[in-house]
Amino acid sequence: MVKIKICGITCAQDATWAANLGADFIGLNFFKDSPRKISPQNALEILKEIPPFVSSVGVFVNEDIKNIVKLVKKLSLSLVQLHGEETVEYCRQIKEAVPGIKIIKAFRIKDETVFDSMRPYLEIADYFLLDVYVEGIAGGTGATFNWDLALKAKELGKPIFLAGGLTPENVQEAVDKAKPFAADVASGIERSPKRKDYDKMKDFINKAKSRI
Repeated sequence: MVKIKICGITCAQDATWAANLGADFIGLNFFKDSPRKISPQNALEILKEIPPFVSSVGVFVNEDIKNIVKLVKKLSLSLVQLHGEETVEYCRQIKEAVPGIKIIKAFRIKDETVFDSMRPYLEIADYFLLDVYVEGIAGGTGATFNWDLALKAKELGKPIFLAGGLTPENVQEAVDKAKPFAADVASGIERSPKRKDYDKMKDFINKAKSRI
């Protein structure tokens, strides 16, 4: 059964909803230019409300490694999602600084040439996240990409988080076509960039988890 990541959580209530509805991961965005950015103190309040079976993911874009390590340790994050141009060596330094941390390396999909960029990370990343390529925007655009490319990306041998424009209306088709490890959603279940919509979240999770 596909796992679910609810990304861009900004308050404890939305985190509680996500956990109670069956989410496996919640994403906490620390990118300064994101409309879903939260402070470390806000993150602490959110993390108090989620049960241990829900994994916490810190989302960063070209952040200073020292800042990431500090936040991971302060918040006891389970995973780090790197959504910028972070190098293999950058990823390695994080793993050396925080033993046991898992890394989701995000790639914005434009065409098949992205696979060449992904291969060097096979040795260091635990997961790949595939998002749509939109010029000048790191993520959270609400746009989709060709899911056949996601299916091909699986051939590289890493578990795939499928992101980019997923909604309750298209998640079943996306899961059926791409067969990802996890479906990742942010804007597709929101009533505003700061708040999730409970009914949309419930619909998304139920529809995604109904697929085999």
